[in-house]
Amino acid sequence: MNLLEYELMSERADSLGRAGLKVEALISQLQNAEGKKRDVLLFDAAEAVQALFIQREVCGLRNGRDIVARYGIPGDVIARLGVRRPSSDAS
Repeated sequence: MNLLEYELMSERADSLGRAGLKVEALISQLQNAEGKKRDVLLFDAAEAVQALFIQREVCGLRNGRDIVARYGIPGDVIARLGVRRPSSDAS
């Protein structure tokens, strides 16, 4: 393997780790949140989970079921994957 391939693999692995840590942190915050803060965190968590799924696909890992189980991603986060966050200035 040449140096460039090694560097690319290293960066992919590092990026995957950062994405996983972000999901862990948001899921942890979500467990204790209520009301409007919970709604905001649900969308934040969904965006982070979607980014993790995409990063895993870039690394060649196609099955997301293990990630849902490993991180304990709630169904209400999964339901928001790909959903656009409501505009705060909508009247």
